[in-house]
Amino acid sequence: MAKGYSQVKGIDYSEIFSPVICYESIHLMFTLAVLENWYITSLDIKTAFLYGKLNEEIYMKQPEGFTTQGQGSKVMYLLHALYGLKQATLQWWRELKAFMKTMGFYQALMCCWSLCY
Repeated sequence: MAKGYSQVKGIDYSEIFSPVICYESIHLMFTLAVLENWYITSLDIKTAFLYGKLNEEIYMKQPEGFTTQGQGSKVMYLLHALYGLKQATLQWWRELKAFMKTMGFYQALMCCWSLCY
């Protein structure tokens, strides 16, 4: 896991993201599913954050215990996000949206704030 706490805004990342949903939206979907006899399923992608491609250049020290003898000063150039990076969630969300778009899906409008809070 990356040490995201050591990242500096504006240098290591520019924006972060945390997808959330209103409970009212979940209640609405469950209600519609019951009324229309829809089948509902879910999934959990255990390695989700590892699929996000990074837009920034990020270098990381080698993890302790994984350094090669005499090469401890070398760093790794990250191509994909790791758990712990500030931008990991945003990059995963972008990958998911792009994939869903290729499948013919589109993002619904955001929930009305007054209903959610």
